[in-house]
Amino acid sequence: MSNGHSLTATTEAETDPVNTSFLKDFLSLIKIGIVNSNLVTTFTGMWLAFQITNRNFLHELDLLFYTLFGAALIIAGSAAMNNYIDRDIDPVMKSKKGRPTVTGRFTPSAVLITSFSFLIVGEILLFMASTSAGVWGLAGIISYVVLYSMWSKRKHVSNTVVGSISGAIPPLIGWAAVEPGLSFGALALFLIMFAWQPPHFYALAMKRTEEYRAANIPMLPVVKGFKRTKVSMLLWILLLFPLPFLLLDLGIIFVVLATVLNIGWLLLSIKGFRAEDDIKWATRMFIYSLNYMTILFVSMIIFSIFI
Repeated sequence: MSNGHSLTATTEAETDPVNTSFLKDFLSLIKIGIVNSNLVTTFTGMWLAFQITNRNFLHELDLLFYTLFGAALIIAGSAAMNNYIDRDIDPVMKSKKGRPTVTGRFTPSAVLITSFSFLIVGEILLFMASTSAGVWGLAGIISYVVLYSMWSKRKHVSNTVVGSISGAIPPLIGWAAVEPGLSFGALALFLIMFAWQPPHFYALAMKRTEEYRAANIPMLPVVKGFKRTKVSMLLWILLLFPLPFLLLDLGIIFVVLATVLNIGWLLLSIKGFRAEDDIKWATRMFIYSLNYMTILFVSMIIFSIFI
C-alpha cells in the first residue's frame, strides 16, 4: 500500500475512530463475506422456485424480504456464535488475531447477546416466510454451531465435510420459502453446494496449515498432509461432474457451461500433484473455487429466465 493510501486511512481514523473501527469489528464478527456469499445461494434458491412455480417475485416482495433478511440474520448470528466458541483458539492463529473477540473490542457477553438476537429475529422472519423455511433455518444453525463449531471442528478430520452441511442449506431456505415442499431442483442445489465446499475449504486450510496445527485443529492438511488433501480435493471435484445434469431444466447450455467449469477445476487440481509451490497452487485453487461458485449460481438465475 502506498503512503498516500496509508495517510488517507489514518486521516479517516482520526476523524471518526470509534465508528470506523466499530463498523469494521462488527462486520468481522458476523463474517460479512460469508453472509453475502450465502445470500447469493439463498436468492438463487428463491429465484428458481419462483420460476418453476410461475410466480412473479415482484408481486411477493414481502416474502423476498422475510427470506433474505431472515437468512442474513441467522447466518450472521451463527458466525458471531462461531467467533464466541473459537475465542480460545483464534489468538494463536495469525489470520484471526484481528477478530474483535480476540482484540477485546467485543466482550463475550456482547457477542452472545448479538448472536442470540440475530438468530431469534432471523428465525421469526423465516417462519413468517414459511414454516419450511424456518425449519431449514434451524437445521442450518444447528449444523453449523453444534455439529461443526462445537463438535467436529476440534475432534475429527472430517470436520470440513460436516461443516459443508450447513453451507449447503441456504439455497434450501430460499427454495422452501416459495415452495415449502421443495423439489428435485432444491436437492440439486444442496448437492452442488455440499460437494463444492470441501475442495474450496481444503485449499484455504492448506494455506493456513501451520495456524491450524498451532491451534490443534485436525484439518485434513494437518493430519494427513498435502498429498492426501490433494487427492480428496480431486475426488470431490469429480463428484461435481454429474450434478449439473440434475438441472437439465435450465437447458443444455447451462450444463455445458457447468461442465466446462468442472473440467477447468479438475485440470487445475491435477496440476497440484506436480506443483513446486503448494501454497501458491492452493491459492489458485481457492480463487478458482470462488469464481466457480459465482459464475455457476449467476448462470442459474440467467438461464432460468428462458425456461
